[in-house]
Amino acid sequence: MKNQVARNDLDEAVIVALGCNLPGAYTSREALLEAALEALPQAGLEIVARSSWWASAAWPDPSGPGYLNGVAIVDTDLSPAETLAALHRIEAEFGRARGEANAARTLDLDLIAHGRAVLDSNLVVPHPRAHERLFVMGPLAELASAWIHPVTGESAFRLAATSTVGRDARPTART
Repeated sequence: MKNQVARNDLDEAVIVALGCNLPGAYTSREALLEAALEALPQAGLEIVARSSWWASAAWPDPSGPGYLNGVAIVDTDLSPAETLAALHRIEAEFGRARGEANAARTLDLDLIAHGRAVLDSNLVVPHPRAHERLFVMGPLAELASAWIHPVTGESAFRLAATSTVGRDARPTART
């Protein structure tokens, strides 16, 4: 698995953000996220590259348990809707119960981008707020600093530098 994705491969990049602040049935948040990464290929999402894990305070209420986040670039033949459905199935397998927005969770899998697709219907791609979040753009810049956001036209590197949410996010040592 590559650590940095070549610039010429980025137009087709399918980008998945992973995060949690509760370990669920796992011994740690890291163990849960590693297991979630291992579940992606069984869902038709072959990992091309993955970031280190980034730690940050809970948001929007920093008194909650801190988050661990990362990004994976995957290769898939699935459509954007099929990709999102696969991510939701994996979340459910890991005990994710959807309820209150921004509540503590065992696993959050977000479809950040599906190639250069721009959709604004039942499914919004690219993710409508990812470009504002350092805990997404930081890990993405680690993998693909030259990736260009299909709507803003800015690079992952630039978006990480100008993110306004999760400014405390920092990479942790890879386990």
